[in-house]
Amino acid sequence: MEKLGGLLYAYRKSVLLGWIIAIVFFGIFASKLPSVLSGNGFEYKGEYSETRKLLERDFGHAKSSIILVFEKEPTVSKEGFQEFIQDTYKNLHDFKAATQKTSPLDRDGMIKENVAYGLLTFNQKAESLGNEIHQLKGILHTKKGLKVTMTGEPIIVQDLNVASQEDLAKAEMIGLPIALIVLIFAFGGLVAASLPIIIGIVSILTTMGTVYFFSYNADLSIFILNIVPMIGLALSIDFALLFINRYKEEVATKPVQEAIKITFVTAGRSIIFSGLCVFIGLSGLWFIKIDIFQNVALGGMTVVFISAFCALTFLPALLALIGKNINKLSVLRVSHHKRSIWHSFAKFVMRRPLLMTGSALVILLIGLIPVKQMILAIPGTESLPPKYPSRVALETFKDQFIAKEKRDEKKVTLVLESKGNILETHNLEKVSQVIQKLEKDPLVNAVDSPFSVTGVSDNVQLQQFLTHGDQRKVAPIVDYFIRDNKMLLDVYLKTGEHSSKARQWVRNWSKKDLGMQASFGGPIKFEEEIFSEIFQKAPYGLLLIVVSTFFILMAAFRSLLIPIKAILMNILSLGCTFGILVWIFQQGHLGVDPVEIALILPVFVFTLVFGLSMDYEVFLISRIQEFYLKTGDNNEATILGLTYTSKIITSAAAIMIVVTGAFAFTGVMPVKQLGVGIAIAIFIDATIVRMVLVPALMKLLGDWNWWFFGLNMNKQLKQRKKPA
Repeated sequence: MEKLGGLLYAYRKSVLLGWIIAIVFFGIFASKLPSVLSGNGFEYKGEYSETRKLLERDFGHAKSSIILVFEKEPTVSKEGFQEFIQDTYKNLHDFKAATQKTSPLDRDGMIKENVAYGLLTFNQKAESLGNEIHQLKGILHTKKGLKVTMTGEPIIVQDLNVASQEDLAKAEMIGLPIALIVLIFAFGGLVAASLPIIIGIVSILTTMGTVYFFSYNADLSIFILNIVPMIGLALSIDFALLFINRYKEEVATKPVQEAIKITFVTAGRSIIFSGLCVFIGLSGLWFIKIDIFQNVALGGMTVVFISAFCALTFLPALLALIGKNINKLSVLRVSHHKRSIWHSFAKFVMRRPLLMTGSALVILLIGLIPVKQMILAIPGTESLPPKYPSRVALETFKDQFIAKEKRDEKKVTLVLESKGNILETHNLEKVSQVIQKLEKDPLVNAVDSPFSVTGVSDNVQLQQFLTHGDQRKVAPIVDYFIRDNKMLLDVYLKTGEHSSKARQWVRNWSKKDLGMQASFGGPIKFEEEIFSEIFQKAPYGLLLIVVSTFFILMAAFRSLLIPIKAILMNILSLGCTFGILVWIFQQGHLGVDPVEIALILPVFVFTLVFGLSMDYEVFLISRIQEFYLKTGDNNEATILGLTYTSKIITSAAAIMIVVTGAFAFTGVMPVKQLGVGIAIAIFIDATIVRMVLVPALMKLLGDWNWWFFGLNMNKQLKQRKKPA
C-alpha cells in the first residue's frame, strides 16, 4: 500500500485529470437519473402478479387507471356542476391515450351533491404514464368554485418522484451547511473543512451517473434518489474526514510525499476494511427478491465502492497538490494536545468498567422495550406529504364513494377456474361450495359473486338467469364476474389495514384444496407475498452480514473477542434504535402523528447501520491496535486510541447524524423514518457504544482482547523484544 501511496503522489495531476473527466461524464447522466425512476419498488414475481395478469388478460381489467375527482363549492348549482363535468370530458375527447373514459354522468353512484368522480383507464403500467399525465395537466382546468383533481396509482407514483426530488434538495440545504460547520470545528480551517464536502459531492454525482446506466437492465425505484445521496454523502465525508485528519497529523512533521504514504497505509487501510463492511452489509439485501431491496443493494453498493475509491485516489491526489497548505484559511485554533476531554473521559470510564458497562446495557435494554409493539406496513399513499392534492383527492374519493367494509385494504380477489364452462350446473355447484366455506370463515365479512349480486342461491336458477335472463341486467354481472371457465369472487375481510391476521388468512386459504384451480390476488395477497419474502429471505442476508463482518474484523485485528464484541454491541444498539422509532412514529411522540413503521425500515437500517457503525469500530480499534503494538499495554493503548480518535469519530458521527437526520424534515414518510432511524442509530453508537462500552469492555477483558487461536499479541511483542 505504501507503493500505491507513492504512485498517487507521483501521478497526482494525471489522477486529478482522470477524475475531472469522470465527473463531467457521469454528471451529465446524473441529471437524467430522475427521469428513469418510477414506482415505490414493491414489485415481486408471485401469485399476486400472475393473478393480476390473468385479470387483465381474461377479465379486461386495466393495467392502470386515473381517477378524476370533481368538487364544487356549495354556492355552485347542480346544473353548473354537471356542465363543468361535461365540458371537462369534451376537452378530453382528443385525448387518445386512455382506452376508456367514464364520466360521472354515465353511471349511477358516481356523483353526489358536491363531489363526483370519473375514470380514465390505460393499457400501460402506472409508472410509464409520465407523458400522458403531463398532457392531462394541460387539458384539465378549474373554474371559480369548481375543480378537478387527478389521483390514483399513476399520479401517486409521479408525485412521489417529485416529492423525493424536493426532499433531496431540502435535506442537502439543511445537511451540507451544518456538516461544513462541524468540519470547521474539527479541522479549524476552511481548506481542510471543504475537502470532505467536495469528496461527498463528487462521490454522489459519480454514483448517480453510474446508476443511470443500470436503468437499461433494471426497474429503478424512486426511493433510490434519496437512498444513494443519504448513504453516499455521509460515508464519503466520513472517509475523507479520517484520511485528512491523519494526513494533517503526519504532514505537520514530515514531507508531503512521506505524509501521503503513511496516511494511505494507515487511514487507507481503515477505509478499505470499513468500506468492505458496509459493502457486504448492503449485499445482504440481494437475498430479498423485491425490486426496492435490489435497487438499494445496487445503488448502495455502488456508492460505497465509489466513495471508498474516491477517498483513496481523488483525495490523496488532491492533498498531494495542496501539500502543507492544508491548514490555510484558518478560522479556529484546534488543540493538538494529547490530554483532552476525551483522555479524561476514557480514564474515567476505565476506572469504573463494571458500573459503566452495566449502566450502558440498562439504557440500551430500556430502549428495546417498545420493539415488541412494532407494526410494519408497506408504504402507500400515506408516504406522500398530507397536503399533496393527489393524496387529498384519493382520501376524498374513498370517503365519499367507497364503503369502509369494501375498501381495497380489506379485499382479496379470488379467481376460480373449472374444466368446461363455469356456468355448467356441476361447476356452479363447486363454486357455491367454495363460497359457503368462505362465508363460514369467522374472518370473512362478505363475498361478492353472481350469487350475492343477483340474490339467487339455487345453482340451476342462477344458470337460467345468466344464460336466458334479461341481457340489460345480466350483461354487467357476466362482464364483471365471468369469463368462459373462470369466475371472479371478491372476498372482504373483517380486518383493519395492514393486518397480520389478513395476511395469515390469505396464506392459509392459498394452501387449501378448494376442489377447483384457485388464483388469489388483491392488496392483501400482495402484502402477504411481500412480507413472506422479507421474513423468509432477510435472515439469510443478516447471517451473511454478521458472519462476513466477523471474519473481516478478525482478519483486520487478529482477534476473536473484538469482532464478537462489535457484532453484539451493534445488534443491541440497533434493537434500541428500533424501539425508539416505534416510540416516536408509531406511538406518536415528539409532535409526530402516529403512523406504522415502513416495512423497509428494519432491514434497511440494519444493513446500512451495521456496516456504517463498523466505520467507527475500525477507525478506533485500528488506532488502539497501533498503540498496543508499540506499547504492549492494553489499557494505555485504549486510552491513547480514544484520545487520538474520539474527536474525529465524534465529528464523523455528527456529520452522519446531520446528513441523515436532515431527512427528518422531509415529507416522504419512509424516507423520513429511514433518515431518523440512521441518525438515532449512529448517535447511540457514537455515544453509548463507542465512548462507554468499548473502553469499559477493553479494560475488563485486558490482553484477552488480542487473543487469537492461542496467540496473544502481547506475548509476540515480548518475544520480539528479547535479545537474540
